[in-house]
Amino acid sequence: MGLGALLLWALLGPGRGVPAEPPPAPTPAVSDPAARAERLYQAAAAACARDPDNVTNAWQFCRATFDRAEFARNDAERAALAEHGIAVARAALVRHTNVAAVPYYLGMNLGQLARTKSLGALPLVREMADLFERARRLDEHFDEAGPDRNLGLLYLEAPGWPVSIGHRDRARRHLERALELAPHYPENHLNLIEARRRWGEKDLDPALRRLAELLPAARQRYTGEAWSAAWEDWERRWRALQAKAGTDVGPGAAVP
Repeated sequence: MGLGALLLWALLGPGRGVPAEPPPAPTPAVSDPAARAERLYQAAAAACARDPDNVTNAWQFCRATFDRAEFARNDAERAALAEHGIAVARAALVRHTNVAAVPYYLGMNLGQLARTKSLGALPLVREMADLFERARRLDEHFDEAGPDRNLGLLYLEAPGWPVSIGHRDRARRHLERALELAPHYPENHLNLIEARRRWGEKDLDPALRRLAELLPAARQRYTGEAWSAAWEDWERRWRALQAKAGTDVGPGAAVP
């Protein structure tokens, strides 16, 4: 999971970073992420139907539902997919209280549902935060420090008090923790650098150079069809950071 954690933050409606429409189709040379999401969704649905009490089947179906919803044709389809994933996750959470993936993907699917509700998304945000916190307590390393990454993005993107839970210090704490737990994962770097730029911080060159230095190894570590959509997103964001920095920031900086 890489791309999904980023696209979740459209939950507060268009204009807050990620468009509500599905991402554009990749070039023919790149494996089609939408087709892959559909294949995995169908396979996960079949496995879950065969053995619905199996917690691994349940959370893998919820992950596949979230990923498939990224390519929904409209809000109705996205909401239907999300609601199916939410129902399976809630049932699994009653039976399996110590598996981090269950509250994690329940929170992710709530994010998909929130994307269809505009201002109606706000009541879901606190539940999402509680679920990601629960996942973090169970396994803070899950999905490349996904619980802290998602908490950081929630606190970053949500409106502040009294409307919602947005909070700069909490956002920083969780984004920094995600990077500490999984420093090899490009998105953890990108999220923190982008947040620091938004907050008006100036001395970002060390962070940019650190990311530039790890990119060659990351391209070897996160490779293949499963990561094509994530790399499309990461590279777009990396190019934008380079452009704002106004300079090549070091080894590995060039994006293929």
